[in-house]
Amino acid sequence: MYSFFAGKDAAKGESTQDVSPIGVAIIGSGIFAKEQHLPAVLATPSLSLKAVYSRSLKSAATLCEKLAQKVDWYSEETETDGRGLDDILPIPYQPAYIKKALLAGKHVLAEKPIAKDVATAEELLTWYKTSCDSGGIDPAKATFNIAENWRFLESHNYAATVIAGLGRVTGFRSRINFMVETGGKYFETPWRKTPEYQGGFLLDAGIHYVAATRLFIGKECSVVRVSAFTQQLQPHLPPVDTVNAVWKLANGASGTFAVSFGTTFKGSGYSVACEKGTVTVVRNRVSVVRDDKEETREFIDETNEIAEEGKGVKQEVAAWAKGIAEGTQDPRLAPTEALTDLKILEAMLRSGEHDGNPVAVAP
Repeated sequence: MYSFFAGKDAAKGESTQDVSPIGVAIIGSGIFAKEQHLPAVLATPSLSLKAVYSRSLKSAATLCEKLAQKVDWYSEETETDGRGLDDILPIPYQPAYIKKALLAGKHVLAEKPIAKDVATAEELLTWYKTSCDSGGIDPAKATFNIAENWRFLESHNYAATVIAGLGRVTGFRSRINFMVETGGKYFETPWRKTPEYQGGFLLDAGIHYVAATRLFIGKECSVVRVSAFTQQLQPHLPPVDTVNAVWKLANGASGTFAVSFGTTFKGSGYSVACEKGTVTVVRNRVSVVRDDKEETREFIDETNEIAEEGKGVKQEVAAWAKGIAEGTQDPRLAPTEALTDLKILEAMLRSGEHDGNPVAVAP
């Protein structure tokens, strides 16, 4: 998990035209920080990178070495200058550091999932609300945001908008297939190889596909009950790497959610059936069928590659910065959204532990 923290004097609700760039620290210097978070911060004009923090001083320094501007770097071995800092900690330990940053008056953007389990996430949200109500935290100066970049993909948002105009959702299929091999850059992250949290890769990465499916079916189709079978197909992917589930929706419809990180199946995508047509999303391609006519839109750039939407990280960081400057919060970054994702994921894991018995998803 990675986190961003903005200094407590970064913004006071004015337009970005009226304030100097917002000082930001990147917490963590691993793969995703290097490939996604750092470029996202540098691409956001209203942000100014001030510091990088990592467990390894060498790793933090390496992340900064090619930057044009001067950036401080720190590790556990280094005294800091009082900026809000966090670590690239395993999932179970993230909430404690989020609390420290918020108490220090920092705007927080923490990577998904919000916590290792629903109980921990609910305690974190209750603590934040209580701290704001009691005056211990000023919510205008220390906002709490969870980064779920799938909610910021242009193709996904386009598909969701089209689906919303096709009438009642009558069914859906979410199918995601991967084979996470030993030796891969993400697998070799020590805390992923030996997860100290439920679900393994299903929690760490599978939460993306829960978020995407929820985006497509819309808020009116909240998930009320799930029935799931889980399995560990690959011995190096404990405790489970596969889930095949049925979701029951509040509008009475149901659909399937099948995700595996240990399968030889190929191909991934989402399909949503509505009263007036269907929408299918495969990577950056969105296909819409209505009145027996199919329309396809691909989100590509001038080089015919996947569009600038990339993984959605630049968009979510820009939205976070905009919210700080304007004194608002993009609803896609709300921690309550991340909590709902986690509730559904955890319900599937509990159902899988009981041979597919239905499990209610708490509202």
